[in-house]
Amino acid sequence: MFLSVFDIYKIGIGPSSSHTMGPMVAAARFLDDLRGGVEKIPGAGKLHALGATLHGSLAFTGKGHATDRAVILGFCGLMPETLDPDRAESIEAEVRDSGIVRPEGLDALRFDPATDLVFDYDAPLPLHANGMVLRAFDAAGNTYHRQTYYSVGGGFVLTEAEMQAGTALKGMREVPYPFASAREMLAMGAASGKTVAQMKSANEGRADLDAGLDRLWSVMEGCMDRGLSQDGILPGGLKVRRRARAIHEQLVAERGRNLAQPHQANDWMSVYAMAVNEENAAGGRVVTAPTNGAAGVVPAVIRYYLDHCVGASREGLRDLILVSAAVGGIIKHNASISGAEVGCQGEVGSAAAMAAAGLCAALGGTNEQVENAAEIALEHHLGMTCDPAAGLVQVPCIERNALGAIKAVSAASLALRGDGTHFMPLDNCIRVMLETGRDMSLKYKETSQGGIAVNLPEC
Repeated sequence: MFLSVFDIYKIGIGPSSSHTMGPMVAAARFLDDLRGGVEKIPGAGKLHALGATLHGSLAFTGKGHATDRAVILGFCGLMPETLDPDRAESIEAEVRDSGIVRPEGLDALRFDPATDLVFDYDAPLPLHANGMVLRAFDAAGNTYHRQTYYSVGGGFVLTEAEMQAGTALKGMREVPYPFASAREMLAMGAASGKTVAQMKSANEGRADLDAGLDRLWSVMEGCMDRGLSQDGILPGGLKVRRRARAIHEQLVAERGRNLAQPHQANDWMSVYAMAVNEENAAGGRVVTAPTNGAAGVVPAVIRYYLDHCVGASREGLRDLILVSAAVGGIIKHNASISGAEVGCQGEVGSAAAMAAAGLCAALGGTNEQVENAAEIALEHHLGMTCDPAAGLVQVPCIERNALGAIKAVSAASLALRGDGTHFMPLDNCIRVMLETGRDMSLKYKETSQGGIAVNLPEC
């Protein structure tokens, strides 16, 4: 089993990896089908128009997560990693005004979001809560080509056929340390004498690995710095005010003035995470970690490590990212990182487990301590629901990332105080998360039909 660090950590745009990045990727893949001369449905004439139907969580919270914008941009041939977020609004407006998309390599095609983009609130598609059906038509309205996609979390997208066949996700290949579980990871580490970071590095097998890891951190840090510099109201209608800049200014002003309380380290972690998630909520450039909704946890812990931990180094930063990705891959392989599938335990819970493991490794923890740190962090997110108010990744998501970062650091610290032996193995905890998610009511899985989403203050 192998998921690259660059599969777990993808550069993209907010506000959601599953509801924004995934649908954009799906739409772009559909265009690739059409460009590749896919066999059209018998009887159809010349390609003329496009259509999309969103199902399940993509329908219920698609407006708040900008899924409609994502489909529009995807049908324009744009991809999350290279899209300029500042241009997204103007591109969307142009398509809504004209009802036409002009993807490279194809003729201009009709796509009027008012009529050709449908939010279907009936039963979700059978294979995942995040399903969408894309269609191409001829001038007479006959179906030219049809494909069903599932956005399965973290920006990963699979077709219906790939889901049914159990097709391996992008990035699967033979590697020297193919651990598919934490137990295998520990066993391979013991047999080889290598750390988790060393095994993960060997699995990546890239000469430019360090440069790639440094770029990931550069984008994370840039997102954080933008968030720390911005004021104003976040989009979407809830009128949630950005707070990271004001909190950061308070913390900076208190330095050296004997005003800091012992718990101020938590405030620094919180403001780092909030800055990232405020940028994500505003549709800015972020790195999935492992999702957009949980994008603040790992960067906040990295920044805490670099700015506040004794002995922090560039090598330690890279180990942190590698080890966190190894744990994220195990969770993704054996359970889920999709809030629409298992609730926020799969998003912020997974992010906290990843960050805890990475920080433990960066601070010199053994493989056993690393596994323990991940388990502690995940265990204390079990049962967490995904209930975003108005379908926006704002309340409770922004503060939830802050608390996830604090839990991650606490989990790493607890693990480092022990010898790695503990009662609940990480693999078992991951299984519990999956089972809990399966038992969780649909209204608590990113549909905004329960919990905080329906208990809002009256204005």
